[in-house]
Amino acid sequence: MFVAMNRFKIRPEKEAEFKSRWLDREVFLRTAPASDYLVYASQTVWASREAYDAWRKSELFHVAHKGMGQGEVLTLEKREFSGYDVLRTVAGQEQAA
Repeated sequence: MFVAMNRFKIRPEKEAEFKSRWLDREVFLRTAPASDYLVYASQTVWASREAYDAWRKSELFHVAHKGMGQGEVLTLEKREFSGYDVLRTVAGQEQAA
C-alpha cells in the first residue's frame, strides 16, 4: 500500500475558500479502482519524539482515549501506527517584498 498525503498550512481567513475548493471541485478519483473498505488517517506533529512519548504517558492521553477500544467493531483490522523522525528541514529563501 502507498499513501500519498499532502499537508496544507492555510491562512485562517482563507479557510472557507480552501474548503470550498476541495468540496466543490469535480472528483476524478471515482474512476480509479477502489478497495472494499475506507481508509482514514490521523496525523499529529510533535516537537520531538520525546514530546510525543510524554503525551502517550500522560493522564490526559488516557482520558482522551477512554473507550476507544470499541473501534474493533468498526474496523477490519487493528490500526497501524507509523512514526517518523525529521532528519532535515530545508526552508526556501524569503522572497523580497
